[in-house]
Amino acid sequence: MTKSKVRCSWAGVDPLMIDYHDKEWGRPVYDDIKLFEFLVLEGAQAGLSWKTILHKREHYRNAFDQFDPIKISRYSQSRVAQLLDDPGIVRNRLKIQSAIINAHCFMEIKKEFGSFSEYLWKFVGGRPIRNCFKSALEIPAETLASGAMSKNLKKRGFRFVGPTICYALMQAVGMVNDHTEDCYRYKEV
Repeated sequence: MTKSKVRCSWAGVDPLMIDYHDKEWGRPVYDDIKLFEFLVLEGAQAGLSWKTILHKREHYRNAFDQFDPIKISRYSQSRVAQLLDDPGIVRNRLKIQSAIINAHCFMEIKKEFGSFSEYLWKFVGGRPIRNCFKSALEIPAETLASGAMSKNLKKRGFRFVGPTICYALMQAVGMVNDHTEDCYRYKEV
């Protein structure tokens, strides 16, 4: 009999969540477009479960031009209206408009720092923070670093970037390793 892998409890039994946990969550990401995708998706998740967003992710990619910030920054009000009618995404006007605003801000950061990755990773000193949590109950909803990131992003005009959203982003893109110590992925990332 084969022993099954121990995973973080949030992965549950949904195959898509397990796949996301096993292949993506907590793995360091330095690609600007991928980082922008996570920023948009984490903002869309506000008030919802990650499972809901994950199941809409492929549709989001198509609806939002593969998260191309240049294209998104040019969205017109008629494009916003189309997105509001799209059942494959979260149809919230403020969240949709925030993606457009954030695309503009993203491009400004690229001009200033050379890359969005360079900018984001400075909040953790350029390398992942390895936490040591025995239980998911120990994992904070936000940290000083996510608070600093949130404050700076807001100052630059970003929307839907509170400290909790920023911490979820940091976890997703591997800026912090919040796999619990008993999870098989803990040592891998």
